[in-house]
Amino acid sequence: MSEFMKPTLRQALAVIALTATTWASAQTSLLNVSYDVSREFYRDFNAAFVEHVKKTTGKDIKIDQSHAGSSAQARAVADGLAADVVTFNTTTDVDFLAERGVVAQDWRQRFPHNAAPTTSTMLFLVRQGNPKNIKDWDDLVKPGIQVVVVNPKTGGNGRMAYLAAWGYVRSKGGTDAEAQEFVNKLYRNVPVLARGGRDATGIFLQRNIGDVLVTFESEVVSVDNEFGKGRVDAIHPSASLLTENPVAIVERTVGRKGTSAEAKAYLDFLYSPTGQEIAAKHNIRPRDPAVLARHAQAFKPIKLFTVEEYFGSLVEAQRVHFNDGGLFDKIYTQGR
Repeated sequence: MSEFMKPTLRQALAVIALTATTWASAQTSLLNVSYDVSREFYRDFNAAFVEHVKKTTGKDIKIDQSHAGSSAQARAVADGLAADVVTFNTTTDVDFLAERGVVAQDWRQRFPHNAAPTTSTMLFLVRQGNPKNIKDWDDLVKPGIQVVVVNPKTGGNGRMAYLAAWGYVRSKGGTDAEAQEFVNKLYRNVPVLARGGRDATGIFLQRNIGDVLVTFESEVVSVDNEFGKGRVDAIHPSASLLTENPVAIVERTVGRKGTSAEAKAYLDFLYSPTGQEIAAKHNIRPRDPAVLARHAQAFKPIKLFTVEEYFGSLVEAQRVHFNDGGLFDKIYTQGR
């Protein structure tokens, strides 16, 4: 090859390399930052969404996931984790980001059902055969019973468990003072606070600590899939808290990346019949009445109460119970 030709070849190779890099970077990617026990659900949901985008637009899209305690995830996003969307298990974690300008102030109005496409509730997982005969919340405060729960300061799972226990007393006509005493007794039976929902499951099944795990209804399917059926029995208490799983677009990230349309399509797909069906298969309660009816056998009848009934709002519950110096700090300190 002549010296005259060498620069041209180098230039051609450079163009090819640049073109390959451009094509590789053309694939849109989204990061969904989510709560701890949603791993399996979003694994299946993401695969369905990727297929949906390819089929309807011909484009490829890549979805990355991040999982930890909901509140810890909210703090990570606030500190700079470049989520395109957040999918949490408590509205106060999204409000935390809205207060910092990371998501829209009116995030609840951006999607149906106040931007909560699915719901859940808190129930108990006990060891196979239920050797301690645990049937309702009252059994969790008996002497000698060890209860595994998530730290309410780090995970929405923990806050929902705490509020469900408190609300159980109120649902029977008890006062707030009686509810506080009940929750105080419950946390005296907590040997260790887990960081998040999946950490709590590991403490219960891998470290073999505790007689009962208080967690989201969806964790039943996850435990069966990961540890094998028959390891635990699911106990539905007589009453429990209706929990919502809020979602939001992270405006800070999508504005920089130009992924606003893709992020919206991703969250919209949660409301689609396909998304709702996948949620139901993972024991996450769908909003779609038809899908819920098809899975009625999985979602046992249970008296559900809302945060608003006994706490005013999650914002008020956060202020009274979970902020530093709140009732949880006092209760947990007294129980040690």
